[in-house]
Amino acid sequence: MREQVIHPWPLRLMHWVNAFAIIMMIGSGWQIYDASPLFGFTFPSAITVGGWLAGAIAWHLACMWLLVLNGLAYAAWSLASGHYRKLLPIRPREVWHDFTAALTLKLRHERGVYNAVQRLLYVVVLLAGLVAVVSGLAIWKPVQLWYLCDLCGGYFAARYVHFTAMSVISLFIAVHLILVALVPRTLPPMLTGGRLP
Repeated sequence: MREQVIHPWPLRLMHWVNAFAIIMMIGSGWQIYDASPLFGFTFPSAITVGGWLAGAIAWHLACMWLLVLNGLAYAAWSLASGHYRKLLPIRPREVWHDFTAALTLKLRHERGVYNAVQRLLYVVVLLAGLVAVVSGLAIWKPVQLWYLCDLCGGYFAARYVHFTAMSVISLFIAVHLILVALVPRTLPPMLTGGRLP
């Protein structure tokens, strides 16, 4: 019988491509945002990507295509391999149980198994990514893709939708990194694959 890895190589590869693309998109998006802020603040130039508006747009579009292609590859692989079953079903009672267990530091961590809170957060961030793509396309081509613009409530509303989706993704990344810092043994399997006991 073949030994089972925790994270197969396609998942690891797509995870790290995704991490790079999303960080670059957020950084370049902040630079684009700074050119025409929605709120009463701007992002410090030290954490933006692109140097100026045109450079940021170039990075944003390049990484957008990388992210979309990687997302399509993930969807195809997840369906073909059955990986999507690890994220479903999501039951409110299980989410609440695991959430309260995490708050009291009593949540068990089983290698290769996503708890209910993890499953919910992964599904939420995937949906936020989809909203970011739809609203981003609506902002990029509001005339040609008018139907996406209408779906978002118009061009100006699409900017707020896009910012909100980015904020959800950024919050997910922050929580993700905090959890990896709190449970560092989860990182090596995302680098090497790891082995199930």
